Amino acid sequence: MLKSNIDKATDFEKRFENIDTIVFENSSYASKAVAKQIAAVIKSKQEKNQPCVLGLATGSSPKGLYAELVRMHKEDGLSFKNVITFNLDEYYPMEPDSINSYVRFMKELLLNHVDILPENYNIPDGTLSKEQIADYCASYEEKIEALGGIDLQILGIGGNGHIGFNESGSLQNSKTRLVALDHITRVAASKDFSGLNNTPRTAITLGVKKIMEAKQVILMAWGEGKANIVESSVEGAVTNQVPASFLQEHNNAVFVLDKEAGSKLTRINRPWLVDKIEWTEKLTRKAVLGLALDLKKPILMLTDADYIENGMSDLLADSGPAYDINIKIFNNLQNTITGWPGGKPNADDSNRPERAEPARKRVLIFSPHPDDDIISMGGTFMRLQQQGHEVHVAYQTSGNIAVADDEALRFARFVCDYNDKFGIKSPEADTIYQKAIEFLKNKRNSEIDIPEVRYLKGLIRKGEARSTSNFVGLTDDQIHFMELPFYETGKIEKKPLGPEDIQLTMDLIEKIKPHQIYAAGDLADPHGTHKVCLDAIFSAVKNLKSKDFMKDCWVWLYRGAWQEWGIDEVEMAVPMSPDQVLDKRHGIFKHQSQKDGVVFQGSDAREFWQRAEDRNKETAELYIQLGLSNYAAMEAFVRWHY
Repeated sequence: MLKSNIDKATDFEKRFENIDTIVFENSSYASKAVAKQIAAVIKSKQEKNQPCVLGLATGSSPKGLYAELVRMHKEDGLSFKNVITFNLDEYYPMEPDSINSYVRFMKELLLNHVDILPENYNIPDGTLSKEQIADYCASYEEKIEALGGIDLQILGIGGNGHIGFNESGSLQNSKTRLVALDHITRVAASKDFSGLNNTPRTAITLGVKKIMEAKQVILMAWGEGKANIVESSVEGAVTNQVPASFLQEHNNAVFVLDKEAGSKLTRINRPWLVDKIEWTEKLTRKAVLGLALDLKKPILMLTDADYIENGMSDLLADSGPAYDINIKIFNNLQNTITGWPGGKPNADDSNRPERAEPARKRVLIFSPHPDDDIISMGGTFMRLQQQGHEVHVAYQTSGNIAVADDEALRFARFVCDYNDKFGIKSPEADTIYQKAIEFLKNKRNSEIDIPEVRYLKGLIRKGEARSTSNFVGLTDDQIHFMELPFYETGKIEKKPLGPEDIQLTMDLIEKIKPHQIYAAGDLADPHGTHKVCLDAIFSAVKNLKSKDFMKDCWVWLYRGAWQEWGIDEVEMAVPMSPDQVLDKRHGIFKHQSQKDGVVFQGSDAREFWQRAEDRNKETAELYIQLGLSNYAAMEAFVRWHY
């Protein structure tokens, strides 16, 4: 069993869970545990001189798993000669050598690096005619049945609960077939296809029936973005609206999660409902604020009966009555609000989120993409500058892949027209322009941009970022373009974080010697650009923490346009007036390439400025609902202690 391979998981009573669920500290530990289980199954079959039939998944979840299996083959001698694999799915239509094909994915991440026999791996064929698909799918299942079924099936989970490409509405007895992809699924995949319009609408998928017939199933999920659907799948009703919930009826299935993906499980999110706990300050705050929001009451209106009727009588017995607890939590939350994010000079700072001294701080704002600073913390950015702090902004990546092709052409054309108008002879610019036009005219879907086009797109975003920073009041020497190497692949798929990325980050921090660092703390996608940029900062700060200047450096984490910190997590909330909200909007407008038809729009049709304003307004409304001051908007931060 998988549990025998676990030494990093936390074991809790599973009163609310309808399926075996294991939560790890991070996806790396989890992937290694799953790899050990796969290796154990392979070796067990080898000892019996039998084939090992594995069902494999694609997407971001199994990447770490495949890397570990490759390592085990190369370093530990794990052989795959007796392994036969069947992949869950493939986009349709799809050529096997396409940059987005699952054939290519599997070869690049696993199959080309182990000793599996070429005739022993099976991946649905995306090149068939529609007339051939039904017979092909039937033969795919027959091949699995002839081998005695799947010994171990690996799954990921989609945002709507799909397993394979069995979307919401799929039945338990569904067979391998051609399916239409849900809009949510296509949106999630659109980043790989340079936009929704280029994303396939159909796919071939192994049916739910064959998945449920597997002897063992392991579903892996990483990141906060999967937390809600994991909770629904594990604790909710079995329903075809959430196909992953079918696994509750499998006799040997397990969900393997990192702590972010497991964060909404009741035993983690509200542990006082599961067992007797030690009521720490953090848990007390979480419970009380959650209770107030659930009951739609201000904090100071909560009663003893509210606590007792909602599973919090232990807290009442330990720290009650309700009035005393309410006052403490109300004051705690009120003390997070400050109009002085850099600290208020000559003021008592004992109950403020930031230090009063030094009165003028050096501030370093890290922005993963060239617009995250203004979108995510634009009001705070402006407030810091207006209050006299020495503010620096560091754009960690070029963000070039988020620029549309026609925008790059428009930019190149402007350069050529500018040169013509003013008699500037520049054959190099003309050559680059012609090369870019020729490439973009014949560019295939998802083809990697040539270096010239990538550079043009990067220049567009650099100009917009500089314009925003100048609008806030920064001079050019306070604006830093880092262009971290991990990002510059020209593809959605980036290189792993490397020593050079960390060193560049360390060099900038050491140069500025900041009293405050602001960083994007998004954890929704553990493989996303924001998370990689955050890991670079964390590593750099840890490497530098012995330096004298770091003793005075605080690190504040902000979040992006899609989500905000939970109200119980917020340690600094910076309010904005209606005029400040408008100023922030104007700053966002400087990023014209990201306005009107963004390449990576996602499932949210709102523009970035609308998302940001709505999010900041929602945060302010939570404070109002809890009985605190009424502000137009708020930006929220959490302090990271290193």
